[in-house]
Amino acid sequence: MPNERLRAALLQRGMTLAALAEAIEVDPKTVERWITQDRTPYRRHRYAVASHLGVDETYLWPEALTKEQITSASDSELVTLYPHRWAVPRDAWGRLFAEAHNEIGILVYSGVFLAEDTGAQRILADKAKAGVRVRILLGDPESPQVAECGDDEGIGDTLASKIQYVIVLYKKLRALDNIEFRLHGTVLYNSIYFADDQMFVNTHVYGVGASDAPFWHLRRLPGGEVVTTYMESFERVWEAAKPLPPGD
Repeated sequence: MPNERLRAALLQRGMTLAALAEAIEVDPKTVERWITQDRTPYRRHRYAVASHLGVDETYLWPEALTKEQITSASDSELVTLYPHRWAVPRDAWGRLFAEAHNEIGILVYSGVFLAEDTGAQRILADKAKAGVRVRILLGDPESPQVAECGDDEGIGDTLASKIQYVIVLYKKLRALDNIEFRLHGTVLYNSIYFADDQMFVNTHVYGVGASDAPFWHLRRLPGGEVVTTYMESFERVWEAAKPLPPGD
């Protein structure tokens, strides 16, 4: 069977077989066989093609990686494990967002600590003005999920009030192009912060405030599936969330 995913990726980018072959230094007939005969390239070539086309290696060749390779790559995606969010160095947040070239995403209920950080807000604003897409998901203060989380953490209606407070803090950001805000009503198992291929994941533990919960710093690697899993989760929440108008 032809590799239609590879063919489509080339068409979407307006790239010819010859151009791809030249970029990764192989014969054009080799690229043609990868497509028409669904030949599986050597791993170094799979990585080169995926990187050049800006897609995941596992998307182009889903059967190419063994379970051992996937497990190894996924394990290597973990950069650092922190016992608590408060243990993360403050400048790590600035570096995460400052290094973004394509997109930034934030999924929280309130994320007050970040909204109160004027330096972080300035970086988000600068990135948006530079053309980086910024998406921020906040909890819907009127949703039963937010109310339940507040009860679980022993703070009651305080969580909903925090979200309203954060909405006010983000007033200037909400007026900028390239920054989108939405409200979600999902059960939030983890807070997610990503910038291109780097990601912070604040795990949530029943009865424990987010600041005291374990925290992961991840980086997406070819063949790894941890970051991709969290990214897919972010996208599902985003699609189901409702837009927050700039003037609200």
